[in-house]
Amino acid sequence: MSVSRARVVEIAREWIGTPYHHQASLKGAGCDCLGLVRGVYRELCGVEPEPMPPYTPDWAEGKAAETLLLGARRHLREQNPQAARQGDILVFRLKEVTMAKHMAILATKGTMIHAMEHGPACEVHYGNWWRRHCAASFILPGVE
Repeated sequence: MSVSRARVVEIAREWIGTPYHHQASLKGAGCDCLGLVRGVYRELCGVEPEPMPPYTPDWAEGKAAETLLLGARRHLREQNPQAARQGDILVFRLKEVTMAKHMAILATKGTMIHAMEHGPACEVHYGNWWRRHCAASFILPGVE
């Protein structure tokens, strides 16, 4: 199955306005950053590739493991972050010395769609701060 990058962004934009809710992944009802990516993945690929275990907001610090990056590497094609294009998944380290623990979907060269605490899923500027903190980027299965 082949999916266009524009279709990935179209689906992600349908999540804009979904309230933030930790561990949730239900369009219009609630999602966190991982839940947004999971929801887009489900719509494009069907069933999620593995069950999602419960996780706390500070899971990355507590485990001192690259859980998010390792999960992405199991199911997505990794590429150089500078090569990211529309529809690709971006993974971030919010602080340079911590584990990666935030995700977004690149909508255009200059915007990304994500969900963060205290606000709904939204499309924001993908500026220098985000670019410096991007740890990895991935291509969803079937995306050309």
